[in-house]
Amino acid sequence: MNASDSALPASTLTPPHDRTRRWATLAAVLFLPAAAAAGVLTLASERASRCLTYGERCAPGLPGWLFGWSAAVGAVALVVAVAASAVRIRRAALAVQLLAECTALLVILSHA
Repeated sequence: MNASDSALPASTLTPPHDRTRRWATLAAVLFLPAAAAAGVLTLASERASRCLTYGERCAPGLPGWLFGWSAAVGAVALVVAVAASAVRIRRAALAVQLLAECTALLVILSHA
């Protein structure tokens, strides 16, 4: 083993099959159409249409601050998943991002 082999830069030490950055970006890009679809599904329900039309049977749903916080946590987790150098941190950030995005979608769906 050469002395130059031990002095490899950190970027070459990452596993070649780690795709957490791609998955995090894909999840962020797909969140917007998923949120739009969840909004359409919510508005297509009988209760939501009655609430919009007549103001009757309006359900409070989950609080709006929960959507704001989960969207913000998802955005921060996306930045960490893309920018972190350690694979373990990127994977944890991807898991947090997916959980936050699912929470935001559930908040949208709960307003039906």
